[in-house]
Amino acid sequence: MIAVYLAAGINHFRTPEFYYPIIPDYMVYKPLLNTLSGIAEILGAIGLMIPATRKWAAYGIVAMLIAFLPTHIYMITDADKIASAGMQLPVWAAWVRLVVIQPILIWWAWGQRDK
Repeated sequence: MIAVYLAAGINHFRTPEFYYPIIPDYMVYKPLLNTLSGIAEILGAIGLMIPATRKWAAYGIVAMLIAFLPTHIYMITDADKIASAGMQLPVWAAWVRLVVIQPILIWWAWGQRDK
């Protein structure tokens, strides 16, 4: 889990243009939101490494994943707009991310609070 969030967080800084199209249009300041997301993922990964902060890092990751739900919904409702911006993700795959992967990631993070 640490490696996943560390890599994902770093990727927000390496290729920020990847994330801009999937941030819903009603959310302004996309570069700021992307930066905050990257920082949150990196801090979550670091927090999981430290026993004294692991519980709070797990809560933070759960909160972050819940905060990302509007993006996953946007990837379904505005798939054509996202595709025209260059991101090719089939709608069925966006549904899998929302209905299967996100709950699994939330469950996984929730389980880290007691370790």
